[in-house]
Amino acid sequence: MDIATSLLAVAVAYAIGSLSFAVIVSRFMGLDDPRSYGSGNPGATNVLRSGNKVAALLTLAFDALKGYVPVVLAMLLAPRFGWGELTIGLVGLAAFIGHLWPVFFRFQGGKGVATAAGVLMALNPWLGLATLGTWVIVAVFTRYSSLAAIVSAAFAPFYQMLIWEVSPLLLAITVMSLLLIWRHGANIRKLMNGTESRLGQKASAATAAAATGKKPAHPRPHSHTKGKH
Repeated sequence: MDIATSLLAVAVAYAIGSLSFAVIVSRFMGLDDPRSYGSGNPGATNVLRSGNKVAALLTLAFDALKGYVPVVLAMLLAPRFGWGELTIGLVGLAAFIGHLWPVFFRFQGGKGVATAAGVLMALNPWLGLATLGTWVIVAVFTRYSSLAAIVSAAFAPFYQMLIWEVSPLLLAITVMSLLLIWRHGANIRKLMNGTESRLGQKASAATAAAATGKKPAHPRPHSHTKGKH
């Protein structure tokens, strides 16, 4: 294995993962920064809270692609540079970490659900489909995107280990799953408190106003007539 080229591949994957498409797409479409409303998370689910479904779909697609493309390229170049599964797994992990802590956006990243899905689809399409199927089932029955992501992340390493094989890829998948669950810490607390937003639910009046650039209306103060003592 060529260590120099392996490290270069990991660095490039991290740079690609650092492209925060929630912010990029929102700016291109004239929307407010998704970090300024809703959950504050630069991801497709929060962009959806702005009410713009096209922007949310584009964010979802590009976030998944930035996890998928680096891994596929690494697999294609592996024979030329002598990369093994460890390097390929680290490339996928680096793209995912880039989404969590993007160097181009002051390290203020998202939770990595779509990017993780893209990585899994590239590493093992059947594993990606199994994990995606788990997400869909949980999301349909609960309407909680965060819960679906947490359950899917928890199952992914076990799918790989029990259905396929224990390999260096398992290490990358496990670390990615643990990081994804950790990034959902606030969502877990909201789920336990019953305050978590459901899938497709728009931001509150104040945060939705921020997304459109309008100031929320403030109620007029009531005049009180003081009685004589």
